[in-house]
Amino acid sequence: MRCVVFGATGYIGGRLVPALLEAGHRVRVVARSPDKLADVPWHEQVEVVRGDVTDPADVRAALDGQEVAYYLVHALHRADFVRVDRTAAGNVAAAVREAGLTRLVYLGGITPSSDEPLSDHLASRAEVGRILLGSGVPTCVLQAAVIIGSGSASFEMLRYLTERLPVMVAPRWVHNRIQPIAVRDVLHYLTHAAGLPATVHGGFDIGGPDVLTYLEMMRRYAVVAHLPRRFVLPVPVLTPWLSAQWVDLVTPVPRSIGIPLIESLVHEVVRRDHDIDAHIPPPAEGTTHYERAIELALARIREADVPTRWSDATWPSAPSDPLPTDPEWSGGTRYRDVREHHTTAGPEALWQVIEAIGGEHGWYSFPLAWTVRGWADRLIGGVGLRRGRRNPRHLHVGEALDWWRVEALERPHRLRLRAEMKLPGRAWLELSAEPDGTGGARYRQQALFEPHGFAGHLYWRAIAPFHDIVFGGMARNITGAAERGDHPGGQPS
Repeated sequence: MRCVVFGATGYIGGRLVPALLEAGHRVRVVARSPDKLADVPWHEQVEVVRGDVTDPADVRAALDGQEVAYYLVHALHRADFVRVDRTAAGNVAAAVREAGLTRLVYLGGITPSSDEPLSDHLASRAEVGRILLGSGVPTCVLQAAVIIGSGSASFEMLRYLTERLPVMVAPRWVHNRIQPIAVRDVLHYLTHAAGLPATVHGGFDIGGPDVLTYLEMMRRYAVVAHLPRRFVLPVPVLTPWLSAQWVDLVTPVPRSIGIPLIESLVHEVVRRDHDIDAHIPPPAEGTTHYERAIELALARIREADVPTRWSDATWPSAPSDPLPTDPEWSGGTRYRDVREHHTTAGPEALWQVIEAIGGEHGWYSFPLAWTVRGWADRLIGGVGLRRGRRNPRHLHVGEALDWWRVEALERPHRLRLRAEMKLPGRAWLELSAEPDGTGGARYRQQALFEPHGFAGHLYWRAIAPFHDIVFGGMARNITGAAERGDHPGGQPS
């Protein structure tokens, strides 16, 4: 079938596309920044179109000639995500009706059966589902609780809380029941939803075979990960907001995502029926047990084979959106710090160091300064340094890299990163390697800052005295590492 995927740059969408291709479907993907998909393995197998779900004209153009639409967009990063999601869902509902599609598929959240008010996150998911069900097109709304898979925000929160805290002070919600589901099972239901008959229309709960409390999930994770038993001390006065501050401190998940996730855990999210089984039977081997889902996720992390991560997704007006004018960022005030070094190492050896920068390998410059800046960024609501990197050796356009995002990658010559830390302006860091004609290489490093207002100018002038330590040290240490062969897979010379 001809399938169009909205949200292909996100966590689920990036995994669904290859599953649809494997099932034999023709796939069109919609992205606000198509360049983010330039490096994905399935790029040449799909049609990529530029589009924004908040623009009705873009949505109509993306749906032209298609049969099935997958809507996997969620503006959770934004403070006004409820309004944005409502608008985008309305655009899609109107456009699929106008285009005469045969099927619309949406992945939402399980709605608790209790009468207590829903969190904004769950309420927004439910509202989007209702809007799409009212489109007039046969619609399948799949509703899941916590998704367990390498790189998911829920899994990363669980993983870091369990691994870093042998004793945890936790609120009462750790005793609420949850029905987690493995990401592979979510993809099973999503993929098969494309072929549902037109008579199937409605919302369907999906879940794994285990119903657990969050406390049980942490303790079982510890067993699978071969960690000592974890102890949790419930504190009744710990609000979701306070819990999110704790999550923000301990895990890579920032408060902007942690608060909605935790507010959802205040409710018990257990599937109420198995109606979906009449239309899409479970996988032949059955849905994945919780412990097996953890094993699979940890195996991918160990093997550096994580196809998508929660941090890959961006949103309208995100700091990582490309500038409308590229390559010289001309116009207005631009502060630059440029460093050039010649090295006896070849350009390939130098590039291996450049592409492996960040994450566990660090930034080759004054680690304490980077750590302090990372903690300061987290305290004011930024992403900090703990997002790390997906693969220790290779990057791709659009990937989150600590507090940067990969904006341009011209392997093996140039890497450009765009800052996503909290700043009074916008910042980039560009690293490049070129042959010098003598067997060695020329390393060029450019830090660029575009200030916003007087605060931006003050910020640049305040940190300028430290540039030689930070940026100068980085240039010297990167070229030194290339000469020593200190890069992943390299042999010391």
